[in-house]
Amino acid sequence: MRIALFGGTFDPIHNGHLTVADEAMRGFALDRVWFIPAWQPPHKTSATAASYEDRYRMVELACQGRPEFVASRLDEGEAPSYSIRTIEKARAALGPADELYFLIGADAFAEIRTWRRWQDVVAAVEFIVVSRPGHRYDVPPGARVHRLETLALPVSSSEVRAKLASGEEPADWLPAPVLAYIRERGLYGTRRAA
Repeated sequence: MRIALFGGTFDPIHNGHLTVADEAMRGFALDRVWFIPAWQPPHKTSATAASYEDRYRMVELACQGRPEFVASRLDEGEAPSYSIRTIEKARAALGPADELYFLIGADAFAEIRTWRRWQDVVAAVEFIVVSRPGHRYDVPPGARVHRLETLALPVSSSEVRAKLASGEEPADWLPAPVLAYIRERGLYGTRRAA
């Protein structure tokens, strides 16, 4: 089986994330994409806007009806959430013949040499690096990198949060069940549904 780990804060998960996962599945013949909300991302300077449980539930809702998309709790309780530990846990849950990929944005991949045990990360997985056409980044020695050039991420989670906080509902940017959950829980400054 070919599995890609797709970690992030997912604060909230949005349609761009799902489109990238779809493109990676098609482009690299993946069987599954595991969406792994970070418990406490080590490279983020501020706390997440939504709790881990809320972010995990939104990932679950976004993956509903898509058996190839798996909401994973691999990072639950990991403070901070280091990628090498996530990879080691995933590897322990898989068979020896399973192929493991790491789906990552070019901006995050460009910082890989700052990661804890980055050489072990590079040795443990093949990377699918999501970037815009023409974007360049340095590939560390020994890294196995596949480029996924896409224009599918015209939106960021921070933009989604800003729109929601200002009273706008970016329905085109969010899966309908995720938007309903945000309203129901009153997340990101939205008025809690009655």
